[in-house]
Amino acid sequence: MSETTTISVGGMTCTGCSGNVSSALSSLAEVTSAEVSHETGLAVVEHSGADRESLVRAILASGYSVDGEELPFDWSDGSVWRQSAHNTKWCLVGCSIGDFGTIAAFQFIPYLDALGWSTMSIMMLAMFNGIMTSIALETIILSAQMALNEAFRVAIGMSLISMISMEATMNIVDVVLTGGAKLTWWVIPPMLIAGFLTPWPYNYWRLKKYGVACH
Repeated sequence: MSETTTISVGGMTCTGCSGNVSSALSSLAEVTSAEVSHETGLAVVEHSGADRESLVRAILASGYSVDGEELPFDWSDGSVWRQSAHNTKWCLVGCSIGDFGTIAAFQFIPYLDALGWSTMSIMMLAMFNGIMTSIALETIILSAQMALNEAFRVAIGMSLISMISMEATMNIVDVVLTGGAKLTWWVIPPMLIAGFLTPWPYNYWRLKKYGVACH
C-alpha cells in the first residue's frame, strides 16, 4: 500500500539541491517517487511503508537538514577533495588569463605604463578581468552541455566567492613580494599556489554540501 510522507528540508538553495535530496530519497528501496522543491523547502515522498526515520537519515546524509538537525560536516572525503581541486584548477586557469594579462599589459606596453595608474587601480582592473575571463572559460565549457545563455547564467552564479578570494590573494601576494603590480618569473609560482589554496576548502565545502562546483 502506497503512503505519502512530507518532510521539511533545510539548506536547499537551487534545483541542484532539490535533485540531490530527490536522488538520496529515491535510492531507498521502499521509495517509489520523491518530489522535492527548494522553493517550498518540502520533500513529498511516495513509498511503500518506509519509516520517517530512514527518510530523514537519507536527507541528512545528502548534506541537508531536517527540523534544524544536520549531520556534522565531513571534511575527510578524498574523492571530493580531488574533484574540488580539479574545479579550483580550472577556476585558477580562467582567473590567471585575465589577471596576468592585465598586469603584463601595464608592465610591458609603454602607452599603458605612461598612464601612471596606481598599483591599486591596476590590481582592481586585473581582478575584474580575471573574474571575467574565468566566467568566459566556464561559459565555453558549459555551452557543450546547455544553451549559451543558460551556460552564461550558470557560470556567473557558480562561485563568485571562489573567484574573488582567488583574485584578491594572487594580487596581494604580488604586491607583498614585488612591491607593486608586477610579473617576474619568480613571483608567478607563489601567486598561483596561493590563488589555488585560498578557495580550495570553500570549493570542497560547496561541492560536498550542495553538489555544486565552481567549474
